[in-house]
Amino acid sequence: MKRSSIALLLMLGAAPAFAQQPVPDIRFDANAEFLKLPADLYLGEVGGVAVNSKGHVFVFSRGNATGPAFGAAAAQLLEFDKDGKFIREIGRNLYAFSYAHTVRIGPDDNIWTVDKGSDMVVRFNPEGRVSMVFGRKKEASDEAVPWTRVTPPRPHVDGNFRQPTDVTWDTQGNIFISDGYINSRVAKYDKNGDWVKSWGEKGTRPGEFDTPHSIAADARGNIYVADRGNRRIQVFDPDGKFLREMKVTDVPVPPDAHPAIGNRPTAETAATQLPGAPWALCITPGSNQVLYASDAYPGRLYKMTLDGKVLGVLGKAGKQPKQFGWIHEIACPSENELYVAEVLNWRVQKLTLHPDARQTASR
Repeated sequence: MKRSSIALLLMLGAAPAFAQQPVPDIRFDANAEFLKLPADLYLGEVGGVAVNSKGHVFVFSRGNATGPAFGAAAAQLLEFDKDGKFIREIGRNLYAFSYAHTVRIGPDDNIWTVDKGSDMVVRFNPEGRVSMVFGRKKEASDEAVPWTRVTPPRPHVDGNFRQPTDVTWDTQGNIFISDGYINSRVAKYDKNGDWVKSWGEKGTRPGEFDTPHSIAADARGNIYVADRGNRRIQVFDPDGKFLREMKVTDVPVPPDAHPAIGNRPTAETAATQLPGAPWALCITPGSNQVLYASDAYPGRLYKMTLDGKVLGVLGKAGKQPKQFGWIHEIACPSENELYVAEVLNWRVQKLTLHPDARQTASR
């Protein structure tokens, strides 16, 4: 089995004393043609992918675009069976569908979409009907334009989002929404949809965020936030108390690595694309949970324990099967079965992992 090595950093004298041991490359297979689309249906940039209790796969794509080239409405929710056969489109021309960001399966197999363009989060029941809405789209009768980043940041408004990114639930059914590109906070609702609180603001200290881009919960109800711009994952209890942060910045980048698009990132040009800057998070079900996270460069998936130890890595940036073009969301119905939504490659890949015993959660 191939193994990532810290030999290069050691030769350069740059390896910190606390750098973890060499990280294994996890063997895996990839099916880049798992989804069977009808002849007249196409995916755009795939923002989200989720799997329900029946194994059905839900894809939130920036397809079905209408309007001008810039500012077009681009969000389409599609359902496939466990074999990848197309079943239906959900919410066609929905008022909240503007710019697809993520899709999640919540309690009772409800389907949740997070739309960055409309600033709305929508819950569908398993039949595909809208059953709850969060946030509000800017009125078309006004001068509706995208939110801009200003200094100092705008004051937070309870119940209103500014480019939200993701949603998760704790063991009590409370709802947590990462909000997002503009507000840099986490919003909490109870299971009935009533506003509880929010925490966080723009910054670098514990409990502050720079683009909280993905969010997940473990079996204890702890909340994991992909603090992408700060290159870390922050962990909180369900009340928003900071517990710890995790980083994968000490996992060496292969010397021949290249970005999926653009120049190699630097802290000055593209902090959110630096190695280890987490774009997507997924925590597996069951009693022995692991966390998967992705970055844009070198374009890998990281398998981690819930306390932050990296168990292995897989993949790299590229256009071929087993390569990735900006993984934007991960679905992980089991430890060794993953689905990844790719923005640049306009696809979902189904991954089957083949780790050895040292890379399992129950070691």
